Amino acid sequence: MDEPMIAVRGLEKSYGDHHVLRGVDLTVRRGEIFALLGPNGAGKTTTVNILTTLVRPDAGSATIAGADVLRDPGRVREVIALTGQYASVDEFQTGAENLVMMGNLAHLPPRSVRRRAAELLERFDLTDAADRRVGTYSGGMRRRLDLAISLVADPSVLVLDEPTTGLDPASRSQLWDVVRGLAADGTTVLLTTQYLEEADRLADSIAVLNDGRVAARGTATELKALVAGDHVRVAFEDHASLATAVGLAAQLGITTTGTDDKDLSLTAASDDPVRTIRDVLAAADTNGLAVSGVSVVKPTLDDVFLALTSKESAR
Repeated sequence: MDEPMIAVRGLEKSYGDHHVLRGVDLTVRRGEIFALLGPNGAGKTTTVNILTTLVRPDAGSATIAGADVLRDPGRVREVIALTGQYASVDEFQTGAENLVMMGNLAHLPPRSVRRRAAELLERFDLTDAADRRVGTYSGGMRRRLDLAISLVADPSVLVLDEPTTGLDPASRSQLWDVVRGLAADGTTVLLTTQYLEEADRLADSIAVLNDGRVAARGTATELKALVAGDHVRVAFEDHASLATAVGLAAQLGITTTGTDDKDLSLTAASDDPVRTIRDVLAAADTNGLAVSGVSVVKPTLDDVFLALTSKESAR
């Protein structure tokens, strides 16, 4: 069996009396897209900082491509690249100049620097903008250039810390395609994200961190299976009907998992969706609520996330 590209065992980290990590275990295979999810303060950033040698753990171990982050941090930095939440590019240089500068800083052979820059500009669909100052780039173009810069030295592991923060849906989708292509070519990707759809669409495996521990791990399908039952979604024609329905759900013993004021809808967990629909429609008819539609939906990663983090936090 191949050695895991990232192996984390019993990772612990505290700042004073605040325990950030409480024994985290993670394994990421070569060429895998692995998503690390969790609410703010769960320990995602601390885990990333340890893996990228920016922070020392108090206990436990972590290796990247077989190199220990404590005993051989120099080797770890040679095989890993980190892209943060915001593009780290020089706005006063062109796209090509940014890449050439990074190639020089990475001590690439002078003959290969411009060739590598040209390859990356083409790969990230930036060739036409190569000689434009980065200050004129859109947000999506800057993020793609930032990714290109992180790949100049051809790292084995790419850490993406909330890479699509602030991007519009089209730019986010374009960046997802780029990440899929990198993994297909053998790059191991560790992704932290607040967008659960992003993890669902991209990740081969997912770990949910909460309160410094791994609350659950598995594929998106496996994690969704942890949430029992289906969900019933009821849409209403006006805000008054929605507001009344929220109160009625509590009286009927129906557990609501969310409301959407924009779509005027209410979602409720149910082990027996047929009975739930019957009860909701009967209550709506009795109370004169204007229902525009009813549907049964499968659990999403949002449901898993809320179930796991609320359960763990309540301990």
